[in-house]
Amino acid sequence: MFFRVKKSGPRAYVQIVESRRIGSTVRQSVIANLGRAEVLIASGALAALLASGAKLTDQVLLLQALDQDDGSLALDTKRIGGPLLFARLWQELGIGAVLDGLLAAREFSFAVERAVFVATLHRLFVSGSDRDCMSWMADYEIGGAQALCLHHFYRAMAWLGETVEQASGSSPAPRCIKDVIEERLLERRRDLFTDLSVVFMDTTSLSFEGDGGESLGEHGYSKDLRPDLRQMILGLVMDGAGWPVCTEMWPGNTADVTVLLPIVDRLRQRFGIGRVCVVADRGMISAATIAGLEARGLDYILGAREHTDKLVRQIVLDDQTPFVPLAIDRRQGETQLFVKEVGRAGVRYIVCRNESEAANDRAMREAIVATLDAQLKRGDKALIGNAGYRRYLRKTAAAKGQPAFEIDPGKLAEAARFDGIFVLRTNARLTPLQAVLRYRDLVRVEDLFRRAKAVLCTRPIFHSCDAAIRGHVFCSYLALLLQKRLDDLALTAGVTLEWKTLLRDLDRLQQLRIRHRQADWLVRTDVSPTLAAVFRCAKIALPPRVKPIAPPPATPPPKPAATRRGRPRRSATAARISPEAA
Repeated sequence: MFFRVKKSGPRAYVQIVESRRIGSTVRQSVIANLGRAEVLIASGALAALLASGAKLTDQVLLLQALDQDDGSLALDTKRIGGPLLFARLWQELGIGAVLDGLLAAREFSFAVERAVFVATLHRLFVSGSDRDCMSWMADYEIGGAQALCLHHFYRAMAWLGETVEQASGSSPAPRCIKDVIEERLLERRRDLFTDLSVVFMDTTSLSFEGDGGESLGEHGYSKDLRPDLRQMILGLVMDGAGWPVCTEMWPGNTADVTVLLPIVDRLRQRFGIGRVCVVADRGMISAATIAGLEARGLDYILGAREHTDKLVRQIVLDDQTPFVPLAIDRRQGETQLFVKEVGRAGVRYIVCRNESEAANDRAMREAIVATLDAQLKRGDKALIGNAGYRRYLRKTAAAKGQPAFEIDPGKLAEAARFDGIFVLRTNARLTPLQAVLRYRDLVRVEDLFRRAKAVLCTRPIFHSCDAAIRGHVFCSYLALLLQKRLDDLALTAGVTLEWKTLLRDLDRLQQLRIRHRQADWLVRTDVSPTLAAVFRCAKIALPPRVKPIAPPPATPPPKPAATRRGRPRRSATAARISPEAA
């Protein structure tokens, strides 16, 4: 049934009409004529009729209450996109199950697994400490996290970094709860095709606000340009498929060249790895490190220092062996490489020239020279402090009033030799192309570190004990696992993800809870097409647009105490008086 306005000449009448299907046709019949429309509207009779009928429909009353709030409404908005998506990935990877298994023997008075999940989710979305995480979670609908307080996060971080076994001579870092979690997670993911024969390693430094722990916080070379703060060294190990395997943490004054061998030894001990091919950047190389790898019988692919290594500069790069052209497919198209193999003093080098990188290096150098030439005409006093300028200058014997420096053509020609050039040192039985491809995969590790420091926002760290610091940083490792799983799902489904855009779309997916007359209504916002595709990849069903929730059952009144039945107790009856006493 519905209302219909029937026009008859200049007049309009309001009717209640019912539609019925008779056979293959639809017939309409007038149930009632309510009168002229202008009279009903002017007198308010039509509004009164609609309001009277709306009492039988909660949805209409809800809309009316939204339009005319009389104080009976309660509105609350929560973001649901992030918890829905990453809770599913958390379950698929078995992180919650591993944590619950380790917590079974402990008697914590709060949900530690939920605290770790919230902290990991916080790393994925925003920057901040655990105190910031506590206020941040109030905007999200995270199941089982409503009762968490700030000290719960502190205790959860300390438990993750709790020492299980003290450091030994061969292992400079102690064995912690987080190490056990890493091993069990890899065991769940490992199958007959999981290959740990190739591992990628890189390190970075993370600074602290405050003391920075009993031993981790030390002053050292700061990669995040904060030499005034204490810091720690964080190492990340990835397998050949790009999965994070484990993290290692050392005091901030630890040199990169001293950590490679301890990492390899711990990997072989923790994960039962036999043959390993270590892929690392030039910053982790030293003569002692290479000797240690060869003494252990391990394969390696290491980046060489082509600018500072005398052998590489004078012998390897001057070798007259012709380059072999190669083409490597990438998402953005092909990469043109020229590769040649050079052997010197029993050491195998692979010299590579990347044409696209050579063009970038050439353009950058030409821009610097043009700016340098313009600056020299104005004066050269400010040039010496700029390392990018100083590398192309030389002193002159100019007269008074003339610049004391000029552009050195020889230095420009020398720099042009290294355009797009990188040199690898390896002892692995691989073809030059295979070695280049494996070394190129090391870029994924560096990209993950950029995510950990920029997108995942590990800093700031305000904890003052080593255990809590390890737990705080370990949540970023768990965030990397979730991100890797999501990237694999999107790649399988052919969905291109832009990480920052995805986070914004997840935050836009919200759910409004409306309470009216002791009943709750959940109203969900729209979802973007990309986010809908991501949810399909993860096999997550979106909540309905509008969902009523029945009020909780009323608590029945307490039952009155049962009346005692039967023969009354003697103490409750009056004493009998004997005839003799009377």
